[in-house]
Amino acid sequence: MRNERTRIIGDEPVKEVSHAITSLGPDRANAKHFLDFNRGHWGVEHRLHWVRDVTTGEDKCRARTGYGSVSRASLRNASLTVLRDAGHNGIASAF
Repeated sequence: MRNERTRIIGDEPVKEVSHAITSLGPDRANAKHFLDFNRGHWGVEHRLHWVRDVTTGEDKCRARTGYGSVSRASLRNASLTVLRDAGHNGIASAF
């Protein structure tokens, strides 16, 4: 499956091409399936990883030994869940 996309970097459009290889049969390996899968992947990236990295400062934290990093990640995840359950869609403004 060939995937073409254009991004704007600065003021310039940049065309990117990627390919996917799958063991799915032709009935399931269609363009819609791969588009949904790709968008779902980026949904996770934007909804969880980016928020954890940028908004909560996870990448800046230098706790790397013992259970400190796991404990902090668990607390960050719990706080994000509480904020989303409380109706906060803009997590950055809630912090």
